[in-house]
Amino acid sequence: MSEKKHIYNSGIIGNCAYIAHVNKDTNISWLCWPTFQDSFVFGGLLDEERGGRFDIRPVAEQYNSKQYYIENTNILCTVIETSEGTYKITDFAPRFEQYERYFKPLILIRKVEPVKGRPRIRVRCEPVYQYGMLQFEKSRGSNHIQFHQGDLRMRLATDMPINHFFDDIPHVLDKPIYLILTFGSPFEAPIERTCEDFLRRTTLYWQKWVKNASIPSFYQKQVIRSALVLKLHQFEDTGAIIAASTTSLPEFPGSGRNWDYRFCWLRDSYYVLTALSHIGHFEEMEKYASYIANITQTDTGRLQPLYGILGTTRLEERLLDNLQGYLGNKPIRVGNQAYEHIQNDVYGQALIALLPLFTDYRFKYQNQKMAKEWTNFILTKIENTIDETDAGIWEFRNFHQRHCYSNLFQWAGATAALKIARQYGFEEIENKALALQKKASFYIDSCYDEKRGVFTNATDSKNLDASTLQLIMMGYLDPNSDKAKNHLKVLESELKGKHGLFYRYLHKDDFGKPKTTFLVCAFWYVEALACVGRLDEAQEVFKQLLSFGNHLMLFSEDINEEDGSQWGNFPQAYSHVGLMNAAYRIAIKLDRPTFFESAEMPH
Repeated sequence: MSEKKHIYNSGIIGNCAYIAHVNKDTNISWLCWPTFQDSFVFGGLLDEERGGRFDIRPVAEQYNSKQYYIENTNILCTVIETSEGTYKITDFAPRFEQYERYFKPLILIRKVEPVKGRPRIRVRCEPVYQYGMLQFEKSRGSNHIQFHQGDLRMRLATDMPINHFFDDIPHVLDKPIYLILTFGSPFEAPIERTCEDFLRRTTLYWQKWVKNASIPSFYQKQVIRSALVLKLHQFEDTGAIIAASTTSLPEFPGSGRNWDYRFCWLRDSYYVLTALSHIGHFEEMEKYASYIANITQTDTGRLQPLYGILGTTRLEERLLDNLQGYLGNKPIRVGNQAYEHIQNDVYGQALIALLPLFTDYRFKYQNQKMAKEWTNFILTKIENTIDETDAGIWEFRNFHQRHCYSNLFQWAGATAALKIARQYGFEEIENKALALQKKASFYIDSCYDEKRGVFTNATDSKNLDASTLQLIMMGYLDPNSDKAKNHLKVLESELKGKHGLFYRYLHKDDFGKPKTTFLVCAFWYVEALACVGRLDEAQEVFKQLLSFGNHLMLFSEDINEEDGSQWGNFPQAYSHVGLMNAAYRIAIKLDRPTFFESAEMPH
């Protein structure tokens, strides 16, 4: 494989209220405040000139940079080495337990400390708003800089000389300094003592969170990092988990496939909840399931494929002309028109997502009235839509088909309803679930191409689609059967790329033919290999896929198989979910214990 290009050279920090991207050049290249779905205040990822900046650069033109996380945390360190000396920046978003709840303020803290010599630095903090269309006015305080734009207020409190931010005079770093950026509320506390206390408590929080996770011993370090990434993508106030914190990073150069992913996709809920269940973090799992339950209760019409983090239904898509785009790629989109799409797998996704709430006695929802109402409500949604065509999992914008994947999750939803009905003795629901299970199976089987021995993407279609790998993982096909093994082989022959990478599909869609592989599909492929008993291959492919993470083991949405470059929104929560689920699947097949079981420690 040739040298990788266009690697996203950043890490992320966050506290389940926001996510910030910290570039290796020290710049905060992406930060949306006050929530994931608001405008960026720093957006250099999409436009280095209009996106604002918050960097801590050396005066020396030549420098080396490296980044790493403090072990088992979301606290990021960036080390800058120059001819004048070396310094380290520790970036973090405070998060810890306080007053019997989580402290997760809109505060970003940057600790800058000399490591060697007396390096000279320049700190620039220039936030913007309305996606770069508005500048903040800057005023001087005694120990802070106030940024204001209309009713918006941001403040940078620091113990370094304030003049530095108004005069172009380098600062000689001979002792640690602290930079505390806040949104809305000022920081009014002792700077050094408070920052060190927040750093210590945030470190302990994350390390305890990891220690309390049930992590398989198979590639444990990588699974831990992916779990930490997934955790940051949950908006804790509502429980929603976003696909990514970014918008408009292209799937490949000039593709036009530049989407806003700062929303919660209902259709991916099964995979997310499965990953959370595997690591034993039921608090996050329950919050997410409750978010889904609230949506299904309040949105009594047709369920959408995606919602806002507050449950917002209208996510109108608009284009921004003022930004250059990542590496010059346009359009820049805010909002996502896919909220208008018909994707009928969402009902099955919702039902199997809610299944643990009604069948697992560790949750609080085990009562007959609620279980009956919810199950019947969503099962009726499946009944009303099962005969329809739809846009499918990949959200085709201009054509509908009877997609195998949609019918598979209708089958899975009916199967989940059947389990609930039998557990509680709901005979009427049981009969309805059996009938829908049978009808969904009929439609799935209509996608089977006898001649090639493969399930196609839709009825009356010859096209293949990686989403049909789920027929094996969901148990619709017996993994030990020749039908499952042949199906996998035919998909491999057409959709498998180099180094274990996998294309979603290779037929033309609304924007032409895809030119990059879709990473979560490659992890699905790993799972399918493990399911059919090709365990050595599954492990080898998994190992190859790990090489496509960046320097911090963060994964994007898409990979160019030719040069290994990362594309699409970043980091992609579902790529990390795919990694977690694939690792767990292999670990189970290898019969390897979890971390706690191997250490003989209690959960």
